[in-house]
Amino acid sequence: MVKIIEKNVELDFPLGHHLHCLIAQLPNRLKRVDHLFKLVDAEEQWTTVKGVLDMVAAGEGNLKRLHFLMFPESSIPLARFDEMLYTVENRFRSNTVTIFGLEQITLEQYRGMLARFKEDNAEALQFLEQDVDSGDILMTPVNWCCVAVKEATGRLRVFLEAKTHPFRGEEFLDKDHDLYRGRHFYFFRGGPACFNFMAIICLDYLYRDLYSSNIKQIIDHSNRLFFTMRQSLDALFVIQCNPKPEHRAYREVLSGFYGEYLEDTPGVRDTVTVFGNCSDESEIEGVRCQSCYGVSMVTISGRHKMPPYQEKEFASDDFDGAPICRLRFGTGTRLFYFNLPLNHELDPRSSRVPLKVHSVLRWSDDAGWVKVGGAV
Repeated sequence: MVKIIEKNVELDFPLGHHLHCLIAQLPNRLKRVDHLFKLVDAEEQWTTVKGVLDMVAAGEGNLKRLHFLMFPESSIPLARFDEMLYTVENRFRSNTVTIFGLEQITLEQYRGMLARFKEDNAEALQFLEQDVDSGDILMTPVNWCCVAVKEATGRLRVFLEAKTHPFRGEEFLDKDHDLYRGRHFYFFRGGPACFNFMAIICLDYLYRDLYSSNIKQIIDHSNRLFFTMRQSLDALFVIQCNPKPEHRAYREVLSGFYGEYLEDTPGVRDTVTVFGNCSDESEIEGVRCQSCYGVSMVTISGRHKMPPYQEKEFASDDFDGAPICRLRFGTGTRLFYFNLPLNHELDPRSSRVPLKVHSVLRWSDDAGWVKVGGAV
């Protein structure tokens, strides 16, 4: 069963004002190398990622107010991990959280990463050592992500998580292809702003069996926090490399998460769930589909006031009748910049909408990232 580990991080977010999030919906092109999935062209991928990092560091427009930056699952080259952390630590503003997935590595390499950042990952390393003691598994593939928190003081905190469920490219009879199943999630308690959040990888949102369920673990933990401290889970970030972003399983879990079908869920009732996927230019060796990636989305409880709306780059709906309000983006390579809702109750003012899209940016070979319909 997955363990939820609480971590206190010093994030001095503005009180009484909504926060801002940027989803980088970039293409992922992955190929199999031995038992691991690697980027087809790591340097080309890094050039794309670095363009986003440079823009965020420059803080053009209102990007100075960015609080959460999301990259897709498996999108960052392993060789650029240190450069990624250096950029966050030395160029990003304080009170910034960057969530990104990296190329697959072996369990032995992942073990070394946890040891390197042991100050923030001691409990996770202990869980992994228990698994290593159980058998010869050090060459098992690991799909992993990093949550890099630049605190209010400028200190960089590095938290690592391993995916608890394989993606489509790893479902084989050969046990040597089996993905290592992570043993922990982090529950970040940000203070003094009292903003709590989590980050997980793709199918970890859905994974469940007869004896355990990731999402129920999250709900129960959040409920305990609510009943003991009157706090809750404010945001749940899900990074993806998902060819079926609107599979009915997501709708079913979202319905249970927000609909209180089985139990009262005050700990997650007002959670904002952000799904950041890769774009429709993505390719995974062995996975056949056509224009099936993309559709990053933001979901909140149906108790909020968000009427149906349609634009070229995004739309709002209820995900086929689910008890939610959903902001649904398109499938192309884009950057989506929006606010995380502040108001947890229905606002009596009819003009008030809890989610605002600040900008949608596309890539231009001549000018870099530009707003759709005009320059930045």
